[in-house]
Amino acid sequence: MKHDSGMDTNAGTTGNTVHESYSFACMKCGHGWEQEYEIKHREYADGRPLVVYYANGERVPSPLTRPTCDYCDGHAVRIMRSGRVSTATAALPHH
Repeated sequence: MKHDSGMDTNAGTTGNTVHESYSFACMKCGHGWEQEYEIKHREYADGRPLVVYYANGERVPSPLTRPTCDYCDGHAVRIMRSGRVSTATAALPHH
């Protein structure tokens, strides 16, 4: 996983923002992909932690809870460190 930490002051709430990238492989159809997430760590007014994930500027559910394959909608998805899919794709013979 790739990490890039920094402070963020959006919406008047100071919190830590982290960038993480993951590789995914669907065990149902074999589709593989990589995705980078912007993860904002905040707090509710009562002090409980709030973690919000963004991908391509859109708020999304945590990819660690129930990842879904965009190709077949399957949920049997393996999550790996970033670069695994691109490394495997680069090793395939090109036609």
